[in-house]
Amino acid sequence: MTFVRACGLGELEDDTPKRVELDGTPVSIVQTDGEVFAIHDICSHANVSLSEGEVDDCHIECWLHGSRFDLRSGKPDALPATRPVPVYPVKIEGDDVLVSLTQES
Repeated sequence: MTFVRACGLGELEDDTPKRVELDGTPVSIVQTDGEVFAIHDICSHANVSLSEGEVDDCHIECWLHGSRFDLRSGKPDALPATRPVPVYPVKIEGDDVLVSLTQES
């Protein structure tokens, strides 16, 4: 599994998504509850950026229609979205947040 640097840990604010592009793939990096997650940044229901939404209880909410996705699995738990979005493995090395574009789910 190949990991690439997404951002610095110091660049993240709790519960505030940070959009990055890794090899042409839009990814939202989220630090919440002491963990860092990487989730595909495009809502599976509407082609909009999830990083513009809010984070609450390990979920990210799409700002356009209110679909919520679990940051751990990418699965939606609020309509209108019915399809999950990819999540990606994350590891922290020093101050670097590394992400592998190999999908966990």
